[in-house]
Amino acid sequence: MTELAKLVAISKSFGGVRALVEADFDVKAGEVHALLGENGAGKSTLMRVLSGEMIPNDGEIHLGGERVELRDPRDARARGIAVIHQELALAPDLSVAENIFLGELPGVIGWKDLNRRARQLIERLGFDIDPKRIVGSLAVAHQQIVEIAKALSRDVRIIVFDEPTAVLSTQDAERLHEIIKGLRANGVGVVYISHRLEEVFRISDRVTVMKDGQVVGTVATRDVTIDKVIRMMVGRSLAAMFPDKGERKIGAVRLEASKLNAGRMVRDVSFSLRAGEVVGLGGLVGSGRTEVARAIFGADPLDSGTILLDGKPLHARSPRDAVKAGIGLVPEDRKQHGVVLDKPIRINVTMARLAEVVNGLGFLKSAKESGLVGDLARSLKLKAESIDAPVSSLSGGNQQKVVLAKWFHAGGDVIILDEPTRGVDVGAKSEIYGLVNKLAEANKAVLVISSEHQELFGLCDRVLVMGEGELRGELRPESYSEENLLSMAMTGRLTETHEGMPS
Repeated sequence: MTELAKLVAISKSFGGVRALVEADFDVKAGEVHALLGENGAGKSTLMRVLSGEMIPNDGEIHLGGERVELRDPRDARARGIAVIHQELALAPDLSVAENIFLGELPGVIGWKDLNRRARQLIERLGFDIDPKRIVGSLAVAHQQIVEIAKALSRDVRIIVFDEPTAVLSTQDAERLHEIIKGLRANGVGVVYISHRLEEVFRISDRVTVMKDGQVVGTVATRDVTIDKVIRMMVGRSLAAMFPDKGERKIGAVRLEASKLNAGRMVRDVSFSLRAGEVVGLGGLVGSGRTEVARAIFGADPLDSGTILLDGKPLHARSPRDAVKAGIGLVPEDRKQHGVVLDKPIRINVTMARLAEVVNGLGFLKSAKESGLVGDLARSLKLKAESIDAPVSSLSGGNQQKVVLAKWFHAGGDVIILDEPTRGVDVGAKSEIYGLVNKLAEANKAVLVISSEHQELFGLCDRVLVMGEGELRGELRPESYSEENLLSMAMTGRLTETHEGMPS
């Protein structure tokens, strides 16, 4: 394969902090090269050097065998390098065509030709999106297609995908992977950054692992296992990521849902959660898992059915009612529903239970607030400059810890976690798993919704499986396997080789 780009001994410091230390990396034509590591490992900084966003303190950049200096992103784009960031860089009020050709729009625009060229690029990717459509009105998956079309409009040779599937459904992620395979077949070099190791192993040719600003190693994907890659990233195996459940002291039924119906996606659902128990809720995307959580939390109205909390009827007509009754929800989309990004950590942590930090006249007890939030931040190993830092300044894993801290502070007895580790790195995942275990040890009833099957198997005492809005069955640890979970989600029974095993 032809080498498109080579970064040699790249170093970059910010003040006294060394973000990159003599890092080597290369991209070949027609390959998918995955770049892995925990948050803060140096992946994004290295790619910012490749894309001209940052100038290294030391090291060399070679493109097509020639040493070059990339002065800015425009310089990199002119040389065929494009980056698709997790936070898409589109102008939401402009049309699809305008966004694709934004860098080359003339004073007088030939709209017919512009829209025709945009349509051709989008059709090349296998999509049918109206080039006149305003980008802000598109679903996230289609906005991402616009970003890729924008890159292809410039004769791209190297394209970097930074967490491209973090906000996509399984189906949209699969379509994106097909596009990436097409790019590879056309000789484009693809750099793929993701915390989802299963997909990395499906689509990549090589894997480079970074830790503390240094490259730990580069290996052919076919020559390693997920377990080995995790060891390279964090120094321990996949099994060691999950806390020891031990003999959990499972107590009385805390929450009992009976014959719940809510719209199309919750149909006759019944289950119970016990004190000290971690229960998984698995199934395919669109199976109704999140809708069950929202119905219990009072975010969506129930059409029929009953919910008992500690044996007493619960009538939660809103999330406020649910929180008052002692139910907490860590939502799937933490940025939109879990935290207020521009507010400080301390405000986010205490907002679900202000009574603890406000006096009888409604004035804030600042010392009490600082003490409570500081203690929680330490026990949850929250990495932040201070509790006054805005949540937006934190990594994904630390933002998720703020949401968890909110419910630790609120003190409810039933906690629902919807995709608790989505978009966080391997090290932060392990810490979050430990916090889930702490909730169970504190006698809470915990419901974990996750699309990562190994997460459900590693964390949960049993796993409920949903399909098409119905509860299809339950898996016990002795029946845990991806095949059984998928078979139950799609058919309501275990695989043939496991028929007759307890479920």
